[in-house]
Amino acid sequence: MRNILFLCTGNSARSIMAEAYMNHAGAGRWRAFSAGSTPTGKVNPFALETLIAHGVAPPETLLSKSWDEFAGADAPVMDVIVTVCDNAAGETCPVWPSQGGMSPQKLHWSFPDPAAVEGDDANKRAAFEAVFADIRAAIDAFLSTPDS
Repeated sequence: MRNILFLCTGNSARSIMAEAYMNHAGAGRWRAFSAGSTPTGKVNPFALETLIAHGVAPPETLLSKSWDEFAGADAPVMDVIVTVCDNAAGETCPVWPSQGGMSPQKLHWSFPDPAAVEGDDANKRAAFEAVFADIRAAIDAFLSTPDS
């Protein structure tokens, strides 16, 4: 089984949804994790609601955590690192160093931050739904490649 780490800044929405969906869609082939450079410490409730609506991941398994958890000697070695920040919005994406002399494949998938959407709950739900659809499409495309 190969390991993939989804990185973002806050680890409360995009990277959490990517972790959950990859563990769902890539089960048996991929083990997904997520982390943030400056984690919020809590998963956005709209991210959880979106995942539950799509039958993905038991919410109690999802935690907002620091990427420091994956930088230690006893951490799982990552095969792929994916940043999911939105460069178009001027977000600073975290940079992952080599781990134990190994350099994982690094990818960047730009998704707008649904947690930054303002307005009523309907607007927020729509933003999370749209970003989840984009994450699902990116992961499905990734999984359909012959080397994944």
